[in-house]
Amino acid sequence: MATPGAGKTTFGLRVAAELLADRTVESVTVVTPTEHLKHQWALAAGGAGIPLDSNFSNSDGTTSSDYRGVVVTYAQVAAHENLHRLRTERRKTLVVLDEIHHGGDAKSWGDAIREAFTPAARRLTLTGTPFRTDDSPIPFVSYEPDADGALRSKADHTYGYAEALRDGVVRPVVFLAYSGEARWRTSAGEEFAARLGEPLTAEQTARAWRTALDPAGEWIPSVLQAADTRLTQLRRDGIRDAGGLVVASDQNNARAYAKILHRITGVEPVVVVSDDPQASSRIAEFAESDDRWMIAVRMVSEGVDVPRLAVGVYATSASTPLFFAQLVGRFVRARRSGETASIFLPSVPVLLELASQLEADRDHVLGKPHREKEGWDDELLAEANRERDEPGEEEKAYTSLGADAELDQVIYDGSSFGTAAFATTEDEQDYLGLPGLLEPDQVRALLQQRQQQQIQEVDQRETADKAAKATEQSTRQEPRQQQPEGVQERLKGLRKELNNLVSLHHYRTKKPHGAIHNELRKTCGGPPTAMATIEQIEERIATLRSW
Repeated sequence: MATPGAGKTTFGLRVAAELLADRTVESVTVVTPTEHLKHQWALAAGGAGIPLDSNFSNSDGTTSSDYRGVVVTYAQVAAHENLHRLRTERRKTLVVLDEIHHGGDAKSWGDAIREAFTPAARRLTLTGTPFRTDDSPIPFVSYEPDADGALRSKADHTYGYAEALRDGVVRPVVFLAYSGEARWRTSAGEEFAARLGEPLTAEQTARAWRTALDPAGEWIPSVLQAADTRLTQLRRDGIRDAGGLVVASDQNNARAYAKILHRITGVEPVVVVSDDPQASSRIAEFAESDDRWMIAVRMVSEGVDVPRLAVGVYATSASTPLFFAQLVGRFVRARRSGETASIFLPSVPVLLELASQLEADRDHVLGKPHREKEGWDDELLAEANRERDEPGEEEKAYTSLGADAELDQVIYDGSSFGTAAFATTEDEQDYLGLPGLLEPDQVRALLQQRQQQQIQEVDQRETADKAAKATEQSTRQEPRQQQPEGVQERLKGLRKELNNLVSLHHYRTKKPHGAIHNELRKTCGGPPTAMATIEQIEERIATLRSW
């Protein structure tokens, strides 16, 4: 197992070259999950002096003797396992099973892979995500009982993100989590508001999340603007061809996001959807170009190689560990020392947890209870890429009323940095303007420095406010007539003050932001912050100051 971006293809071809050179094997068969990866493997193999036929078909059954082997998909093997077994038996063959966790996608696939490649002289199984969200065993993978009695997959060799980062093989990834107040109306006419990142019910979280991703609101344009600012900074700092990727939930959103980016940049981004027959060529063209942005509908996943991607926007509601890991893997491949990657995402608990656990190694566990649903499921992909003429049941259930955006926190190396900062403010720019070329230890040091500066500024503002109030009380002059502050302005100011205090409390206690908000609600009572009154927020501020 090697972390996404660590160079599994390069490793596999090195093994193939050595085994061919010493005549341990005479032929190579590479098996991939997708057609796109077939051709990508063949291209890389050709560059390494190992010509492989990626156009091999089951109907032909043979290939030119000029090739040293073939590249096929798991589906091809399942369609005619006897053919591939005969090819494997006929010559001493190295079989490279890329992203082997796909071998359990269907029982027929697993059975066919075992039938076809058990006779192989050598087998090399590769994956960046050695886990599944079901109980289908992965072919040719060993399972051992764990402490709970469940069977856990065991890799022969593991090269995790932390090791690859230490060796300079992958980039450090900085996650910028954006919160904000989301508002929606139910089909019954009731209006609700909730803040991303606060403890909410599953339904409230889902609706707040979807509302934030609505292209008609303020959240997406604000985050896309911030991401483009970050991309400009990276290009200015030396990653001159840095590219950005927005991953959307469906085609409609993808095209709407493209219009927003066009307004921001003046250039139309590349839009890629899986039912486009030119999708693979569009990705390849983008990889070789100097274009700023590409927008995809969940299809730029495992093995898709666009090394210049350095800024990502997670604008989808998918949230499984597999989806997240494969998506982040598109941004981590390092080309030279000091390159960094930045990923913008909604501040929802499940994504914040995945971001903070980027370095965690995962295994496939058979019989795992309460298993989350697979993120790259074919049905989900088909649904995401389907053109919709009418709204679905979920869309009919409520109407988005908009969501604003603010930088909630920055996550790096499992730690959270920063205090809440509204979009386009100087506090936000402090993080968007981080240098693009930094070593991992420099990233952490700079984030700590920026956070300490923000904390000092908050303390100074509080001290100044107290002094101003004391001065006002001590004077005997007639109070000046001031324009009364409106409820909206008052609530906005109090929410920002509360969020700053929550960030400071998180910095001191390491408790998650959501947990702090939850404790405040338990102590003081009342609804989530987005629905709380002025008096309730003031009480929470006073309570938090007393802790």
